[in-house]
Amino acid sequence: MRLVLRLAALALACALAACDRGSPEQRLRGQMAGMQQALEERRSADFMDGVAADFAGPGGIDRAALQQVVRAQVLANANVGLTLGPAQVELQGDRATVRFSALSTGGSGRFLPERARAWDVTSGWREEDGQWRLYYAEWRPK
Repeated sequence: MRLVLRLAALALACALAACDRGSPEQRLRGQMAGMQQALEERRSADFMDGVAADFAGPGGIDRAALQQVVRAQVLANANVGLTLGPAQVELQGDRATVRFSALSTGGSGRFLPERARAWDVTSGWREEDGQWRLYYAEWRPK
């Protein structure tokens, strides 16, 4: 048991060290990928860990409202999918603007998604304590 714990601790330390060595853009892309994976795995709380406390979105949506939207999608769909198109990243110090297309899918968990929508997304990110956090997003249907 102790060996397993030591190996787990070593793996975590290596993972954290690897994160520190990446460029700001690599860390930002990693954060986006982690949030995408959390959403697809229905871990809404892990997704929201990447969202800043002062998040603002279209129509005055704040962090709490975004959290409710994410939870509703996870509860309404046995399968949640999110496919991101190529991301255009513009770094400005500890802030970044990322533009990309996204395809969201949802359904009962059968073979094909029952719902799908395509979006154009513009997002604002800020580095806080070494972690990129989403502080702004705007999405428009394609």
